[in-house]
Amino acid sequence: MKTFTLFCSAALLLLLAGCSTETPAPQKKAEEKPPEPVTGRQALQQMYIAARGWASDIQVIRVTSILLPEVKAEPGKAAAWRALFFSPSQNKARDWTYSVVESEGNLHKGPFAGFDQSWSSSGEAKPFSMAAIKIDSDQAYHTALKKGAEYDKKNPGKPITFLLEANNKFPDVSWRVIWGESAGTSSFSIYVDASTGEYLETMH
Repeated sequence: MKTFTLFCSAALLLLLAGCSTETPAPQKKAEEKPPEPVTGRQALQQMYIAARGWASDIQVIRVTSILLPEVKAEPGKAAAWRALFFSPSQNKARDWTYSVVESEGNLHKGPFAGFDQSWSSSGEAKPFSMAAIKIDSDQAYHTALKKGAEYDKKNPGKPITFLLEANNKFPDVSWRVIWGESAGTSSFSIYVDASTGEYLETMH
């Protein structure tokens, strides 16, 4: 009996020793997803939250998209966005950017502040509140594409950029969907109401 007990004890010790020397199987690291472009409102929301640390009474003056070659474009979205905010209490404006990657042109991942600058309300653009933006850039794109389908078909692969502002042309804030890299160099763009989503005007 004593021999049997000793045998069982030795077997148990060997079993425990074997368990302790086993190393856990290495876990596979989850593959990082490539950076994805975002809509104008998604980027603006991040910039707005960060900019309220500069001034709590900020209003939006302008939002523009920035195309980056390292991030694949998607309809109505961009890899980076730039917003200009105005603070009535400070009577100053400040530029902010939001990017999904680090890139050239002083673009940093996430919201990034620029410098204070003077701003005059006598220009065409007028400050507006976040509440005025009920239609996002991807929704504006699809509305514009219905009206610009023929032009888009004749110009496949043409970069599309976005401009959001309140100007004297329309009573509400509007998205300008631009076929080209900027409004100044484009020969075709479409305005869409950012409050209702309705088509407003085609610019040639």
